[in-house]
Amino acid sequence: MRIFLTGGTGFIGSHFLQHALANGHDVFALRRPGSATRIPLLRQPHWLDGALTDDWGDILSDCDSFLHLASSGVVLNSNNWIECFQINVMDSLQLLQQSISAGLKRFVIVGSCFEYGHSGERYAAIPVSAPLEPTTAYGASKAAATMAALALASEYQLNMVVVRPFHVYGDGEASQRFWPTLVSAAMSGNDLRMTSGSQVRDFQPVTDVVQQLLSWLQNSQLKPGKPVLVNLGTGRPQSLLDFARQEWERLGAKGEILPGALEHRHDEVWRYVPMVGTSIHVPFSPANCNDYT
Repeated sequence: MRIFLTGGTGFIGSHFLQHALANGHDVFALRRPGSATRIPLLRQPHWLDGALTDDWGDILSDCDSFLHLASSGVVLNSNNWIECFQINVMDSLQLLQQSISAGLKRFVIVGSCFEYGHSGERYAAIPVSAPLEPTTAYGASKAAATMAALALASEYQLNMVVVRPFHVYGDGEASQRFWPTLVSAAMSGNDLRMTSGSQVRDFQPVTDVVQQLLSWLQNSQLKPGKPVLVNLGTGRPQSLLDFARQEWERLGAKGEILPGALEHRHDEVWRYVPMVGTSIHVPFSPANCNDYT
């Protein structure tokens, strides 16, 4: 399979490249000039240096599928409204339209659990049909991008799935995030300063996520004009503190975990736990739910 990939030097994108190339797929990976992958690759893709808004029509016309991972605001600038909406909505939409003009029909679009926002606090497990109540520019722009992609799929009869990953961690993750901070403290023998840790999350290794992304790219049950929404998670919720203790013990850390040493964010969402194992065709209706597991 020939895959056109955006966000190939990002955290998830780097791991996807490793996995897809190891499984014999041909990947054309878009990157900003000078950017590098978060992990060393055993093989290199066909690198495309440029921007989402450049003309990639000739290459897109030679590909079988499109995986869209590029995004602004994942770690930094999550409340830069102009940048998030420009890149995540307008620039991404322009590239999707290029892809459609080039004849591509199979798309996997990576959204975000942060599209749900405060809606997540009302569910033991968030269904994909839950209201979208994002709390940041990043979450709002990803929600808008999802709606645009689904509408394009319906209008142009595309085979499309929009996946919303929940709390992915692993090697190459941005150093500002929780798991790398924990690993750094454990490896250096320092204490881990954290919030109370009462937030409930669904943590999943990045290696599991990229396997699911490749599986969706190959999924034969996608139907033209009937886009699918799906949550990516484990279905095993745990508190941030329990996750920290689990990883602290696994790493043989010598320091102490100090819950309550840091303040919570003002816009903290206390529960992000997905309903997994089912997908839903758009428009949302119980009659349209489909289990693809």
